[in-house]
Amino acid sequence: MSTYEYTRPADIERESMHIVEAELVGRGIDIPEENLTVVKRVIHTTADFDYGGNLKFTEDAVKRAVGALRAGGKVFITDTNMALSGISKPSLEKLNSRAFCYMAKPEIMRLAKDNGTTRAYASMRRGAEEHPDAIFVSGNAPTALMAISEMIREGRKPTLVIGVPVGFVNVVESKEELFTLCAVNDIPAIVALGRKGGSNVAASICNALLYQAVDMVDPLKRGWQK
Repeated sequence: MSTYEYTRPADIERESMHIVEAELVGRGIDIPEENLTVVKRVIHTTADFDYGGNLKFTEDAVKRAVGALRAGGKVFITDTNMALSGISKPSLEKLNSRAFCYMAKPEIMRLAKDNGTTRAYASMRRGAEEHPDAIFVSGNAPTALMAISEMIREGRKPTLVIGVPVGFVNVVESKEELFTLCAVNDIPAIVALGRKGGSNVAASICNALLYQAVDMVDPLKRGWQK
């Protein structure tokens, strides 16, 4: 017999979330109820409680994002295939929604080379051309956020922006600029201020919103086991 108390996936996730919530309380980190599911899932993904302080939300960002997802037909545009692969496909299907990453497309490589930009920048621009009201997701490239900020200045209004790239060059500045622009222009945004982030963080935020939209925050509702 196993010496481990929790061995089933849903049981492990449930207990992990209980631990995360208890530690948030123990550390004196107060998260508004409307943002708690997102913050908990990011910490569950990273085991990093700094996200209890550096994840910032524009007003009603989660409520508005979940409402938009429940309306159906939304598109996620990610800046890495890693983030794309981590987004819950069953949840997308339930919501008649899709997710794309343009980064590896030959056209994007050519555009980036011809215009002297990064592929992340070119892919966000192309994503906006094809899906103007997409949910834009960056977990890797600050140049993706630069492109999104540029598009907002041009008058575009994404459904949601998730800005959590990780790194050292242009990362802090691009996040702060994007968050300010979204707040001023009434665009829902979830941003990890500072250097921390990553494709896994981006995917976890997407899934936290998707699971709320399909009423499957409880892992047992996802059919992992009976």
